[in-house]
Amino acid sequence: MNLYLRLLSFLKPYRLLIVAAFGCGAMVAGLTAVYTLLMQPLLDDIFIRRDKAMLLIIPPAIIALAFLKGLATYGQNYLWGIIGLKIVNDIREGLYRHLVLLPVGFHSRQATGSLMTYILNDVNLIQSAVSAAIKSFIQQPLTLIFLAGVILYQNFKLALLAIVVIPLFIVPLVRMGARLRKYALAGQEKISALSAHLHETLAGIRILKAFGKERFESDRFKKKNQTYFRELRHALTIAEIATPLMETFSAVGVALLIWYAGFQVINQTMTAGSFFSFLTASMLMYAPLKTLGSANNMLQSALAAAQRIFAIWDQKNELEADRGRQEVTHVKGGLTFHDLSFTYAGAPSMALSHIDFEIKPGTMVAFIGHSGAGKSSLINLIPRFYEPTQGEIKLDGIPLSEIRLESLRRQIGIVSQEVVLFDETVGWNIGYGADNPSEEEIMKAAEAAFAHLFISKMQYGYETVIEKGGANLSGGERQRLAIARAILKNPPILILDEATSALDSESEFFVQKALANLMKDRTTLVIAHRLSTVLKADCIVVMEKGRIIEMGRHEELIQKNGHYNRIYNMQFGADGHNGPNGGNEQTATAVGIPTVGLGKSTDIVTT
Repeated sequence: MNLYLRLLSFLKPYRLLIVAAFGCGAMVAGLTAVYTLLMQPLLDDIFIRRDKAMLLIIPPAIIALAFLKGLATYGQNYLWGIIGLKIVNDIREGLYRHLVLLPVGFHSRQATGSLMTYILNDVNLIQSAVSAAIKSFIQQPLTLIFLAGVILYQNFKLALLAIVVIPLFIVPLVRMGARLRKYALAGQEKISALSAHLHETLAGIRILKAFGKERFESDRFKKKNQTYFRELRHALTIAEIATPLMETFSAVGVALLIWYAGFQVINQTMTAGSFFSFLTASMLMYAPLKTLGSANNMLQSALAAAQRIFAIWDQKNELEADRGRQEVTHVKGGLTFHDLSFTYAGAPSMALSHIDFEIKPGTMVAFIGHSGAGKSSLINLIPRFYEPTQGEIKLDGIPLSEIRLESLRRQIGIVSQEVVLFDETVGWNIGYGADNPSEEEIMKAAEAAFAHLFISKMQYGYETVIEKGGANLSGGERQRLAIARAILKNPPILILDEATSALDSESEFFVQKALANLMKDRTTLVIAHRLSTVLKADCIVVMEKGRIIEMGRHEELIQKNGHYNRIYNMQFGADGHNGPNGGNEQTATAVGIPTVGLGKSTDIVTT
């Protein structure tokens, strides 16, 4: 009941529409009752007493009633349909708004395809509950009340006999409803798993084909689909058994009425017209009960969907959980990490352990280490994608937990290896980094990111629509669009997460030039596996197993002959012959760019 009442709370903004729909429903119920009352004069006056005057009155009356009932039925169905669409629209928008506000940790644990079923499939099931089930639960009881009034008026004793049969309908409805919701909920869980599998395999179609897994994945899909089919079959069995049960109970009720009323007609204590009027009203009274059975089936499926939706909706989103109240402006970009530790939910060991160091404003700090060393975990705590398990981070002396989340993230720009581009125009994607930027601002950001030249050569320039995942762009072009987006945002703190690791030499050259413009006068945190991109960093932080094991400038770390030195020798060779010199002169010459001032690849980063 609480679940149902919560679902009904979405009706509140549409009170006037509901009143109008209720009025139309009352008209339908009332006119249905009037139909049954016409049965008595129809039989007694026309067919038995052969009254010609009534022959001129009753047929036109039936036509008028049918016309009015048709109008009322249309009004009722249309209004409830509109109410259902509006509520589903509200739920879908609200659920999406809530989903995007949920923390990164939630999304990392949930399959994208599964979340899509909440918004698309489950919400649609709720629409049927609103537009059909709720209409039936209001309309049919009204019809029952009006028809009960008719049979009580016709014959009080017979009416009691007819009403006694009603509990026979209610008990199985309640019991079957509980079982139906159980199977409906299981079915919706299975369709979520099916959707998640579908999304993963289609998104990774190249890997699937590269490993020749077409048949294997088809078999996996078949198994999940068969499981879903079995849940639907159980639900169908429960739902469809309601109809024959209702038919049987209706027949029992009608048979009892005919048997009892037949004696009264034979004994002339009741006219044939009165009996058929009573019988028509009684039979019509059982029809709403059967309709309520079907509506109950829809309602149970909708409540199962609502249960899943509200389970997501009840999770605290980032804004609700945010305790920060302070707005920050004119940020210098100084960061302090004090006794910082972090553990992922359910993880057996700590991802970060007792991190202590300071980043001065406007400096470039590089983080290196093997995969799993804790670099990304540390970086993800700065925009508060996750919250520390212990300790704190301060921005210009203010604990991050005291800063409003939206205010904090406005100060941070992120360029990662995996560039996310939307199926929109090039200009729209660059402008995503700011609020309502002008065309001139977008163009300047593109120029600073060395992207304007290749954008201008595209068929529609900045109005060119980017294909799914940036399929019509090279890796370097995608990366420069991401840099242009960050330049337009103009944040005081910049995070570069493997921003050049997947690029060829020529693409990296352009991207490094773009990054040089982006990094000017900003606090920059760089995660990199290739040391050539971080040799000129103001500080290099070497991490292992969630701890900082070395820290300093390149020259200082080389002299220590420790972990950093071993990584350096692995990448460049102990004799230095494969060191980071000379590469950019060749690249610059190849692409026709003057080589003045370009020595090492790291000069491009820091110049």
